[in-house]
This record gives sequence, structure tokens and C-alpha cells, in this order.
Amino acid sequence: MVSFMPSEDQKMIQDMARDFAVNELRPKAHDCDEKDTVPEATLQAGWELGMVNAVIPEKYGGAGMERSAVTGALMAEELAWGDLSMAMALLAPALFAYPVMEFGTDPQKDKYLPKFCGGKYLKATSALVEPYFNFDLSSLKTKAEKKGNGYLINGDKCLVPIGLNAELYLVWASLEGKPGYENVAGFIVEKGAAGLKLGEREKNMGIKALETAELKLENLQVPVENRLGGEAGCDFKRVAALSWVAQTALAAGVARSSFEYGRDYAKERVAFGEPIAHRQAIAFMLAEMGWEVDAARLLGWEAAWKLDVKKPDAFKDAYLAKLYADQMAVWVTDCGLQILGGHGYIREHPVEMWLRNGRGFAAFEGMAIV
Repeated sequence: MVSFMPSEDQKMIQDMARDFAVNELRPKAHDCDEKDTVPEATLQAGWELGMVNAVIPEKYGGAGMERSAVTGALMAEELAWGDLSMAMALLAPALFAYPVMEFGTDPQKDKYLPKFCGGKYLKATSALVEPYFNFDLSSLKTKAEKKGNGYLINGDKCLVPIGLNAELYLVWASLEGKPGYENVAGFIVEKGAAGLKLGEREKNMGIKALETAELKLENLQVPVENRLGGEAGCDFKRVAALSWVAQTALAAGVARSSFEYGRDYAKERVAFGEPIAHRQAIAFMLAEMGWEVDAARLLGWEAAWKLDVKKPDAFKDAYLAKLYADQMAVWVTDCGLQILGGHGYIREHPVEMWLRNGRGFAAFEGMAIV
């Protein structure tokens, strides 16, 4: 029998993330969007709750909690309900830590995982998205060529979370420029590496508070021991699927925000002697918004569960969930703005921000992971 009841540990983590979203993220979301910044104090507060480092094994200094894609999805949705920009900044270090934890060689784990177990938020990220209209995860234009006892990497990246100030980067590139997921490899790059050139901060329509940047990789030399997983490499299809599940959960959180705000507004806004929620057009729209959020969430949960138990069709289900969530987030957040009428276009109401954020999910490849 299918059950969607979270375990006690999952419920505890979900409640923790919800409380943090209610008390820390939502009250600051508007100002952060206006000022294009995420407060360092917020990142530190989230770090101290163990949102990323709790699942790192005890031998490296972590809490040793079981890592689960389902648990990660539950947490990501709650954080995105609070604010997408801050949620992505809080979870950005996982983009580096989780692939190393799952696929790294023993020396890579010994060297890098303890860095995530200190008391201070560690700025780490990954660079996957490329600034091309035909960007394809299975055919990256960023190329890694084997040169002697290392790799020479050339290419361009964009939408790199906290990309200007990160200490550690996990750069994804195609081996010898060959297509196919099996030819995508990750490379560990530290801040200040020769050939790693930081561009300017990107000016985005949404996620304005989150610093994203372009990177140029010009003859970046990476020693062979810095290839994720060594010569054996890693399972990039699994990395992509875990990222799609994260994005699905984040999209559900943003869309849920707009749905709940529109629902409550419709109950309170009186026109022609009755709440506008009594109007059939509004009531039907709210009902459809609610089930669309639920549908995307359940698709994400199913894919996450399949990833946890390593079902062979998890990759396909994760992709379909993400594809559905991309479209759902745009539609639901647009409906949220419509319900408020002219007020929805005013920046004092958050629905316009949620629409701007929701519109970006189609481009947010590899910007989160569970």
C-alpha cells in the first residue's frame, strides 16, 4: 500500500524548515529582493541548523544523519515557500558537498567534506548551466581534455549560485567534447585557480537576492586527482535526477506561496457585497491552482523515493516531474497575480516576485540538489 506519511525524522526536518521559513525567510523576502542581497546572518543561521552538513558522515565531522532525496525535497519546498533566493543560497553548498560525498574518492572526501562541518557557512557551489540557447545537459560545450597528469578545461558557465565569492566549485564538463551523459564529468576547482575567471554578477528578472555569476574557463588546469570520482568518474545521470527533484520541490514551494496568498486574499477582498472567493471564476481558479501544486509535489516525491531506493526509472520520473513543475510554477504564480487584480502588479504584494521567480525554473538546471 502506498503511504505518503513522513517518518518522525522527516517530520522533524520539515517542521524545522517550515519554522525557519516562517520566522526568518518570509519576513525578509521583500527587502532582500529589493536590495539584491541575502543577509549573511540568515545563511549562518541556516547553516547552524544543519540544513546541508547534517547528512555528512560522522567520520568527517558531520552529524551522520541519513541522506534521503525525499527528506531533501520536504525541506526544500518549505524553504522555497519562505523565499526562493534565500533557499537556493542556503542549499548551494550541497551542490558541491553531496556529489563529493556520494561519488568522491576517499582522498577527495577526506580533504573536502570536513570543510563543511565547521561552524561557519561555507561558500561552495557548482557550475553547470551554459549561456547558449541550445544548452543540453548531455552535450556540454565546456570541454575537458586530458593533458598529461591532468585535464585542461575550456568553456563558459552562467547562473552559478554564489559564484563570485565561492571557496569551492564543482565544474561540469564533457570529456574530450563527447556527447552523452556518460561523458559528463565533475572537476573540483578551488578559488583563485589559474584559468578560472569570474564575470560580473548577473542581473536576473527573478531570484534577485541570490548572487549568480558567469564563469569563464580559459585553459583551466585541473590535476587528475581533482576529477570527481577519479578515473572512474561519477554517475552524472543520478546527479541530474537529484537536481531535478530539488527543483521540483522548490517550484512547489514558490507556487504554494502564491496559491495560499491568493486564496486568503480572495476570502478577505469584498466586491459587490461578497468576498471574491465566492465568484465561480475565482473559486475554480484557486481549486485548479491547489491541485496543480499537489500534482507537482507528488511527482517529485515519487521520483525522490525511486532515487532513494535506486529504481531504474528514477531518472525518467525525475525529468518528467521537473518538466511538469516548470510549467506549473509559471501558471500558478500567474494566477496568483491575477486574483489580486491591479494590486498584484504592485511590489508591496509578493505575488509579482513569486511570478518572476517561478518563471525562471525552466532555466534553473543544476542550481539545487537533494
